[in-house]
Amino acid sequence: VDKKTVQHFVGSLTEKGLSPKSTGRKLASIKSFFRYLLKHAHVESNPASAVKAPKQHATLPKFLQKEVLEQVLSHSDKDDWQLKRDKTILELLYSTGIRLSELVAIDMGDVQIDQKTVKVFGKGGKERIVPFGGKAAEALGFYFKERNIHVQKDLDDNPLFISKQGLRISPRTVQSRLKKLFDSVAAGSGFTPHLMRHTFATHLLDRGADIRAVKELLGHASLSSTQIYTHLEIEKMKKIFKQAHPHA
Repeated sequence: VDKKTVQHFVGSLTEKGLSPKSTGRKLASIKSFFRYLLKHAHVESNPASAVKAPKQHATLPKFLQKEVLEQVLSHSDKDDWQLKRDKTILELLYSTGIRLSELVAIDMGDVQIDQKTVKVFGKGGKERIVPFGGKAAEALGFYFKERNIHVQKDLDDNPLFISKQGLRISPRTVQSRLKKLFDSVAAGSGFTPHLMRHTFATHLLDRGADIRAVKELLGHASLSSTQIYTHLEIEKMKKIFKQAHPHA
């Protein structure tokens, strides 16, 4: 097996209609396999090391319209403390753009409600301070009262968001609870917690926020990760052009 053999194999996958992402995964497995063989002296070189994966087309992130979000947030919680918690989580996700993993890791001591800031730990344990808005602060204030009633008193840590059992809430519970909420109020929205991150960034940039500031708020390591959101604005301009220009 040489480099050309691997290249032909990758080409055949593309011809069969396999997506660039799937082809890239298969190529990565081949590279890993030959690295193992090379490490144990079964081969003299890795023929796949110099073979490049097909270029993947960047998909534009989906986001929620403000009206849909407001519809869900204004949904009656009927004195259900878990639903109050869910809506507080939603407010905080929308107000900060933090990742789900960052949200469930927040402790009570990380929240400065008077300063409207929260300390989060991102990828690689990188710490950052993120501001949040008045609506999130108000929701947190109401939630704190409920939390103090239902939290287990002998916990080793002090989680912000707790489960029905009074323990730190899990990412899976947040995902399933919020999806259930969206399905009951705004069916077909395709909700995922990460959708709130996309919505946060898109709404900020739509309203003129500096992309470098958005990068810092999202905790992106490089500006290139944030720049995908600018493509949404370009697509919107194209749509307006096609609708309004006589020669479109």
